[in-house]
Amino acid sequence: MAAVLNFESASFEADVLKSEVPVLVDFWAPWCGPCKMIGPIIEEMASEMGDDVKLGKVNVDDNQELAGQFGVRGIPTIMIFKGGEVVSSFVGLRPKEDLVQALNDAK
Repeated sequence: MAAVLNFESASFEADVLKSEVPVLVDFWAPWCGPCKMIGPIIEEMASEMGDDVKLGKVNVDDNQELAGQFGVRGIPTIMIFKGGEVVSSFVGLRPKEDLVQALNDAK
């Protein structure tokens, strides 16, 4: 069972951009209501999808430079990275099926 990771600015390049597998990144904040709703969805996905993908979160309050670097204007913002590039992006609460499909498309 894969865990939901916490991505930080210092390790983002190694953890996400240089990952051998597709990575779903949830840009969120603790005070954001919709972020709290999507959190359990991402945890469920992590337990179901196995080790051929990574799922993690970036707290935008603690990592403002990452949010700026990737143009995050609203949260939650979900980005899927493959080969160091954003291949899919969603803003706002999305159904689990949309996120799973986007992550599977990136494999």
